[in-house]
Amino acid sequence: MYSTNDLLKGIQKSTLGLTLAELLLLHPGLARRTAQRWISQLIIDGLITGIGAGRARRYLAAKTVVKTASATEQDIFPGYIPLSADSRDILAYVDQPLEARKPVGYQRDFLDAYLPNQTWYLSESLRRQLRKMGKTAQVDAPAGTYSRAILNRLLIDLSWASSHLEGNTYSRLDTRELIEHGKAAQGKAAIETQMILNHKTAIELLVENAGTARFDRYTLMNLHSALSENLLPNPADEGRIRQHAVEIGKSVYRPLSAPQQIDEALDLLLKKTNQIIDPFEQSFFVMAHIPYLQPFADINKRTSRLAANLPLFRANLCPLTFLDVPEQAYSRSILGLYELTRVELLRDLYVWAYERSTQEYLAIKQDLAEPDPTRLAYRDVIKLIIREVVTSTGEDALCIIRQSVAEHVEESNRENVQALVVEELRRLHEGVLARYGLRPSEFAAWKARQAAGSSD
Repeated sequence: MYSTNDLLKGIQKSTLGLTLAELLLLHPGLARRTAQRWISQLIIDGLITGIGAGRARRYLAAKTVVKTASATEQDIFPGYIPLSADSRDILAYVDQPLEARKPVGYQRDFLDAYLPNQTWYLSESLRRQLRKMGKTAQVDAPAGTYSRAILNRLLIDLSWASSHLEGNTYSRLDTRELIEHGKAAQGKAAIETQMILNHKTAIELLVENAGTARFDRYTLMNLHSALSENLLPNPADEGRIRQHAVEIGKSVYRPLSAPQQIDEALDLLLKKTNQIIDPFEQSFFVMAHIPYLQPFADINKRTSRLAANLPLFRANLCPLTFLDVPEQAYSRSILGLYELTRVELLRDLYVWAYERSTQEYLAIKQDLAEPDPTRLAYRDVIKLIIREVVTSTGEDALCIIRQSVAEHVEESNRENVQALVVEELRRLHEGVLARYGLRPSEFAAWKARQAAGSSD
């Protein structure tokens, strides 16, 4: 009986490397598919590397390879993420040089063949496993209760991790300072700061509308608009369906280029998404099909990662924050989807990533206190009053608060709501302005009026 060690030893003995055919000659009786699977695993583990393409592809021990900028130890799929045999096959394909991979366009059959609640990307056992991991004490509460209760932590985790997958160099601590105190990190590019703030705005948009938002053009386009603000070469592309061809870096995949075809595929994608009943299947479906379609000029993957959380927010399940997800694992999973229309590698990463997310939130799941019922019941009124106070140039703030509270709040709750408004005004800063529909200029003018009033 052969093992991966036998295969590895044979490769290590050859300074010039061995082809698959040569390896099979060295190990008669070893099935070709088994050898391919073992080779894929050895590549994943960083013990060997492949050079060349097709039948001429040779496998060399890692120590004999001269490392280049494009083939570093960091640029491999991490071996600690469990993968199925199918996923290893996908990985072996996408790890080939671009020249060895077959150029391919958008495959409409990939979407057409999916039948909501009949086709399953996530098996029943996987969905049960995910639900068990993500279940919270608020599972029977109104939609969005749990995500609102953990919002402060969620904004930091998801904004940082999703931005990190795009190459953003903000640390988690930098992200916290920016989101909680409006303080941009020193030495970071403005585009990185903008990316974090855009994530924050987009997450708030989803959480605040978790009870009513559907997978429709309005939700998707406004989500993209929030994520892309001030980041696209053409501002007109923010929140607008793509009108031109795009290319995918480091991939042989070419998305649709005709606007009419993009529109038709997007309408079908959204229709099928809304028909999916299971929140995890719905989450994974949009995480796969939005980047595959590329409905926007850019920022499709970010849009899909946040959209994948909407079903989880609605069902009061733990969020998918992408904490600790390596960029090289995510990018390869997406490449397998683009070039092979196969979801196995992305599915294995999704399950691993969700488990990591829920582990981070275990303490919150167990110890989370119920949200303040008054703040929850009157959150829209509180936001309205805060906006009115900040934008009003003449009337006294306390007068505005008392009048608005008297108009919108039942007498038994007026004192509590008034106290909540005053509390939120005291801690108002640039990092939370979007929550109240305020612009930085309005906030700055209000602060200036306050300073002028205190000096009189």
